[in-house]
Amino acid sequence: MKAGKIMRLDDDLIASFKEFGAVLLPKVISEGWVKKLREGVEYNISTPGKYTRNYTDKTSPGGFFGDYCNWNRIPEYKSFFFESPAADLASQLMGSSKVNLFHEHVLVKEPGTQERTPWHHDQPYYCVNGKDTCSLWIPLDPVPKETCVQFIAKSHKWGRWFTPTKFVGIEYATKDEGFEPMPDIDSEIDRYELLSWDLAPGDCIAFNFLTVHGAPGNISKVSRRRAFAARFTGDDARFVRRSGEMSPPFPEVSLKPGDKLDCETFPVLLQGEYER
Repeated sequence: MKAGKIMRLDDDLIASFKEFGAVLLPKVISEGWVKKLREGVEYNISTPGKYTRNYTDKTSPGGFFGDYCNWNRIPEYKSFFFESPAADLASQLMGSSKVNLFHEHVLVKEPGTQERTPWHHDQPYYCVNGKDTCSLWIPLDPVPKETCVQFIAKSHKWGRWFTPTKFVGIEYATKDEGFEPMPDIDSEIDRYELLSWDLAPGDCIAFNFLTVHGAPGNISKVSRRRAFAARFTGDDARFVRRSGEMSPPFPEVSLKPGDKLDCETFPVLLQGEYER
């Protein structure tokens, strides 16, 4: 099945994605798709997958739920990847003629959740090398700026790879060569240009797998913060096995280092749409 299409994104948005590593795409996800994703997320919470994590202690307020790699068992997720405009958006932003589904990641912070998402970037966790990468962070509830994910502008261009950290703040035990500890961003926060926005359902944030980001807790006493992140790779993406722990681990994948990602786990959603 071919992923859904929309009109071409404004060139300024594409340029901002490439320059800053994160960009707001306003009103690009229809109300119908938002509704479908909400239904999928509620099913996901009630029927968690094998990678589900609850990051909030039972004695603490709120609740921070995370899960991924469920698109093949939750119809709403699968139809979003294969029928919505999401892959087309990623293709335009990456300038890639091919788009693979990498995985989805659901992150829910209930009202009063204190746990923040630590500063990190995604690609060191992943079994993929290459510059053609794109995540779409799709809010399913209104998200005020003070609760929004924060991105460090241009951090995808630093040429640095940081050791993955579990969302409870503990570094992975085994480190890959060339990876370094994440700097103490919060102690020098004024050094960085932070990107975050007030979001409404229908908006999304597109960002590169190497863009450093983190998120506060959910200080609202009444509003949930449900987000669906759709991950995509493009033309130059190649499979790699990290020395350390990978997340997601994808134990079923039999690709060899250097292979294109094309396989049942990472299906091609679009091909030949845009030429560089």
